Amino acid sequence: MENNTLATPTPTPTSVSAHATMPLRLTLLDRSNPVFACYLVWMSLLVLKMLCMSLLTARQRMRTKTFANPEDLRLSKDSEVRFGDDHVERVRRAHRNDLENVLPFMLMSLAYVAAGPHPMVARMVIRIGASARLLHTFVYAVVPVPQPARVLAFATTFTITCFEAVYVLVCCIKYI
Repeated sequence: MENNTLATPTPTPTSVSAHATMPLRLTLLDRSNPVFACYLVWMSLLVLKMLCMSLLTARQRMRTKTFANPEDLRLSKDSEVRFGDDHVERVRRAHRNDLENVLPFMLMSLAYVAAGPHPMVARMVIRIGASARLLHTFVYAVVPVPQPARVLAFATTFTITCFEAVYVLVCCIKYI
């Protein structure tokens, strides 16, 4: 793997330049960077969760014997093409909510990591945001829980994504 560094090159012992006085930086795209490693682990969990949503939708379709396409009727006796089943639609809405919220969180978190935040804060922000999305799916699609559980989980990741966007803007706007 190539070592892609942050904005400034890492000085080498043989280089004598203005960079010699700059602090050494961790390489961004290297799993030895604890912030990037945290990002990789938690985003992998979110991707796996989103993939599981497709399986959960299929499970609900099989359980309720409701399918969206005529060719799928051969999968189960007494099944029918039908839309609007509450169980199937709940999982589909949760999956769509993931597409609307997890993807911006993933992209903004990567930009946030690249902006060089404090490592402890960055890891905490990533963990809380991803955990809130996992919780959101659980209380929305797996074991439906009355509000405000779902809205609190949604608002947590939404707020963190906004925080990351503002942080990146403040840190980087001076370079354009």
